Amino acid sequence: MDFKNMDFTNRATSIPLFSFHSIPMRTFHMTWFAFFLCFFGWFGMAPLMAVVREDLALSPEQIGNTMVASVAITAIARLIVGWLCDRIGPRLTYTWLLIIGSLPVMCIGLADSYESFLLFRLAIGAIGASFVITQYHTSVMFAPNVVGTANATTAGWGNLGGGVTQMVMPLLFAAILSLGANEYLGWRFAMVVPGVALFVTGFLYYKFTKDSPAGNYAELRAARQMDSGKSVNGTFWEACRDHRVWPLFVIYGACFGIELTINNIAALYYKDYFGLSLRMAGLVASLFGLMNVFARTLGGVAGDKAGMRWGLKGRVYFLGIILLLEGLALILFSQMMVLTVSIASLVLFSLFVQMSEGATYSVVPFINRKALGAVAGIVGAGGNAGAVAAGFLFRMEGLTWPSALFILGILVTASSSLALLVRFSPAYEAEVRGDMETRIRVSAPSSEAA
Repeated sequence: MDFKNMDFTNRATSIPLFSFHSIPMRTFHMTWFAFFLCFFGWFGMAPLMAVVREDLALSPEQIGNTMVASVAITAIARLIVGWLCDRIGPRLTYTWLLIIGSLPVMCIGLADSYESFLLFRLAIGAIGASFVITQYHTSVMFAPNVVGTANATTAGWGNLGGGVTQMVMPLLFAAILSLGANEYLGWRFAMVVPGVALFVTGFLYYKFTKDSPAGNYAELRAARQMDSGKSVNGTFWEACRDHRVWPLFVIYGACFGIELTINNIAALYYKDYFGLSLRMAGLVASLFGLMNVFARTLGGVAGDKAGMRWGLKGRVYFLGIILLLEGLALILFSQMMVLTVSIASLVLFSLFVQMSEGATYSVVPFINRKALGAVAGIVGAGGNAGAVAAGFLFRMEGLTWPSALFILGILVTASSSLALLVRFSPAYEAEVRGDMETRIRVSAPSSEAA
C-alpha cells in the first residue's frame, strides 16, 4: 500500500463538535461512544470486587491474577485488530469486536469459582483492543493539524468510561439489591447491562460509519483506488523494524498502563487503606477516570500546538516533559496517607497521566502512514504490557500498595527519557509541515470545515 492509499485528501481540518453530518464527525462521535462502552464493560467489575472477593473467596494473590488477566489478553488483541484495520477496515473490525466482546461481559455472572472468573476477565480484556480501532479511525479521518486533538478527545472520552463505571456500577448494584436480590446475585445481574449496550452498539457502528472519508475500503479496492488487503501483510513487520515504535511502546505502557492499573486497584485501595465504604471508595476512584473529560484532549491539543510551532520534534519533546511530570506526581500520590490530600494528589496525577496518553497519540500517526494500524496496535499493546508488568507488583506478598505505587513512579520518571529516541528526518518534517499548510489553505475558504 503506498502513501496516497492511506493519506485521503478529504480529511477534516477542524472538529465541529456538534456536527453529525459529515463522515469524519459521525465517525468521531461513534468511535468515542463505542470506546466509552468498551471501557465501561472492561472495568465494570473493578468497583464490585469487594463483593466478588467475598462471594468467590478470593485471596489477594488471586485478585492480583484477575487484574493481570483483565489487561494481559488486550496486548495480543491490540496487535491483531491493528492488522485487521489495515486489512478489512476499522468499520468491520469495530463491529465484530463490539458484538463478540459483549458476550463475556454479559456472561461473567455465570462464574462460580476463581478459575471461571479468571477466564471471564481474561476474555473481557479483549474489548480493550477497541482503543486501537478508535485511534486508527480518527487518524484516517482528520488532517495533521488536528489529528492529535481528534485522537486524544475520542480516546479521552472513551477512557471516561473507566471513571463512570466506578460510580455507576455500585449504584446499579444497589438498585438491583433494592429489587430483592442478594449481593451475590446483584453483581452478576449488574454486568448484563453494559454487555447488552455493547451488543447493540456493534450494529449501530456498522450502520453509521465508513472506513475513510472517501468510503469503505472494500469499495475503494473494488474501484482500484486502494491496493488489495493482502498487500498490508508486510506492514506489521515494517512497523516492528521501526526503531521509534518501541520507545513509544514503553512510553505508552508508562501512561496508559498506569491508568489501567489505577482503574483496577483504586476502589479497593481507598476501601482498604482509608476505610471507605464500597460506594464512597467507588466515588473517589471515579475521579481518576473522570479527568478524561478534558485531560487527554488537553494533551492532544498541546501536542498539535507544539507540532504547529516546532514541528514533529515539538510533539516529541512535549511528550517527554509531560511524562516526567506524571512520574513525579505518581511518587507524590503514593506517599499521601491523609484522605483529602490523597484525593488532591490523585487528581493531579490523573491530569498528567491522561495528558501523556494524548501526547503519545499526537505522535503515533506520523511514525509510518503506510503501517498506521500496525504502529497503533503495537504502541497500544505497550499500554497493556505496562499494566501487566505493574499488576505483578500488586500481587507480591510483603509489598504494600503504596510501596508498589512508589516504585511505579520511579519507573515512569525514568521512562520519560525514551522520548529522546523518537526522531524524524528534516525531509519528513518539511513534508508534514507542507502537507498541513496545504490542507489548511485549501479548506479555509470552505464553510464546510469537516
